[in-house]
Amino acid sequence: MRPFLAAVAGLVLLAGCAKEQAAVEVVRPVRTVTVAAEHPGMQLEFSGEVRPRYESRLGFRVGGKLAKRLVDVGASVKKGQVLAQLDPQDLRLAEAAARSNVASATSQYELARADLARFRDLRARNFISQAELDRRQAAHDSALAQLEAVRAQASIQDNQAVYTVLRADSDGVITAVEAEAGQVVTAGQTVVRLAQTAEKEIAIAVPEDKVEAARRAQRIAVSLWATPGSETPGRIREVAPAAGPARRPYAVGGGVADPPQEMRWGMTATVRFAEQAAAPLIRLPLSSLLRQGEQTVVWVYDPKSSTVNTTPVSVAGPNGNDLMVSNGLAPGQVVVTAGAHLLQPGQRVKLLPGDTRPAVAAPEVGGRNGS
Repeated sequence: MRPFLAAVAGLVLLAGCAKEQAAVEVVRPVRTVTVAAEHPGMQLEFSGEVRPRYESRLGFRVGGKLAKRLVDVGASVKKGQVLAQLDPQDLRLAEAAARSNVASATSQYELARADLARFRDLRARNFISQAELDRRQAAHDSALAQLEAVRAQASIQDNQAVYTVLRADSDGVITAVEAEAGQVVTAGQTVVRLAQTAEKEIAIAVPEDKVEAARRAQRIAVSLWATPGSETPGRIREVAPAAGPARRPYAVGGGVADPPQEMRWGMTATVRFAEQAAAPLIRLPLSSLLRQGEQTVVWVYDPKSSTVNTTPVSVAGPNGNDLMVSNGLAPGQVVVTAGAHLLQPGQRVKLLPGDTRPAVAAPEVGGRNGS
């Protein structure tokens, strides 16, 4: 009987110890950050396509039959290089006819000038009337006007003979061919398209709530998907005055004045630029925010009681690897950044040494208007 009572007493003692251990409060170590207000430049990021900054549609200034096309798509050309030629036969005939008209009009003018000189002499001797002299003067003036007209027409024909050769107006690359040898083309019809290589642009589509930020942006950073480790500086060159028909975006062109050699037309690129925040925001790492139902919350540390409790916050948007909070926090509050998923409301915590520090503010990018 005595051994049994001793065993029962031992169990009672063990149960009492367990209750004492259960009553011991768990103090969890956490990492924290002391928040500060800032006016950050929110980084906006859009994907786009590399396009030529200048692309010309080249065509002949006169119509005719295309005799030769001397370049293909992708060919690099120099300024003044011959790209295509028209059959010059018809223009040569027209040029010969114009020269014949000049010779005929010259003869008529010389005859009218000689007659006028003779009739002036006769009028000086009073052998003819003034009316007869006036008729000779009018014939002379008419012959002179006719000569000037046919000379101008002959000059036009001479120029048109030169226009049968299509030359590159700048250094560049042929991006398209729209006519082939044997085809009859009209004046101004596109034969080839020439893109200059000195400057490129990135075509992006910006939603209407970010279009003003694009207008104010002074600088952009362009990175290619093919070479993600490097960035090229650029600028916003133009913003469409009206939204596009599909999904209502605004077409925006970002110019790159000195593109790298690996930047080729048609490549996919990422454009980044800063949007200045209108009100002060608070920067927090991603690990500090949690979802509770429909709310985003953070654990806020109370230095008086050394406890933590959740506080709902409003997220303005991402900024690099952090999130910017617009409401719910005040500068100087301490927010848990690591270990938040293990906490309970009102739980006592221990701040790890050296972890409490102000959040690093991002450098401001320009002013409110990008200035």
